[in-house]
Amino acid sequence: MICLIPSYEPDIRLITLIRQLKEELVAQIVIVDDGSGPLYQQLFQQARQEGCIVLTHEANLGKGRALKTGFAHIRELADPHGVVVCADSDGQHLPADIRRIAEAAIAHQGHIVLGGRRFTGEVPLRSKLGNTLTRKVYALATGLHLYDTQTGLRGFSFSMLERLCRITGERFEYEMNMLLAASEEGWPLMELPIDTVYLENNQSSHFRPLTDSIKIYLPFLRYSASSVLAAAIDFGMLFLLAWLTDHLLIAVAGARLCSSIFNYAVNRRFVFRKKHGAAIARSMPKYFALVLVILLLNYGLMALAHEGLDMPLLASKLVTEAALFLFSYWAQRKLVY
Repeated sequence: MICLIPSYEPDIRLITLIRQLKEELVAQIVIVDDGSGPLYQQLFQQARQEGCIVLTHEANLGKGRALKTGFAHIRELADPHGVVVCADSDGQHLPADIRRIAEAAIAHQGHIVLGGRRFTGEVPLRSKLGNTLTRKVYALATGLHLYDTQTGLRGFSFSMLERLCRITGERFEYEMNMLLAASEEGWPLMELPIDTVYLENNQSSHFRPLTDSIKIYLPFLRYSASSVLAAAIDFGMLFLLAWLTDHLLIAVAGARLCSSIFNYAVNRRFVFRKKHGAAIARSMPKYFALVLVILLLNYGLMALAHEGLDMPLLASKLVTEAALFLFSYWAQRKLVY
């Protein structure tokens, strides 16, 4: 097995981890120096003396890029049954837990094996709140429930590395994009509980709360923006067609047809990033089948609210769209794209 450690401006804990890993398991250790600069070269030289392979970025490119640099190097080893375990360099991951993740990855080829922290004891507030929010957003987006979506302790089979190198994201958002891509690639997720270790209130973390959080949630934010624009078209066409025809079904169907064409084009190109002809051929029939299902649900709920409960047309439309929003995102993420 290989242990991959992305590292940016590390301290002596990196060397401590290396020595503990050498005692705990038999593994080649690959470290990616993500542009730490001259002040840290003595530590990386010490890592080389400990027997590690050290790859270097001349400038800081982000954790996602560091992981992909490591994956690309490891692919050259061409061991079809090997595994890679990624761990952080700041002492958060215990060698015993790294070994458990490695053993699980070996036993479950083709899985993403996650070391899930349980956030017990003294955990920095920003870490606890950040993971709680990300966990809930991920569950809404995919329908899957993970306890720790932000863990850096992950195990992979060598057969997965080529695809892992092509997943988008350069910084911390890469790890979320990896989880979002798992169902598309047919990679089951396996989560094992690990100890939660925070040293010095996690001050060594290079996570930027605002900037990196926006990038992590960007797929969901893009989808929300696309849905808002499509909803504006849908609302406008609904009231226009209702005024012209005085027929609710025609108004709902016509408005949904116009907005769905716009929504499909935007989601395919900018939200789920499917640009190739083959991807269009696969996704378009499924998307418009979903549109038909949502149209029927939309009409049924609006008819119940507007005609059955005598709710104003605008209010019934708002209630219906809110009820179908998350279902539509989940279905597109899971089934269409």
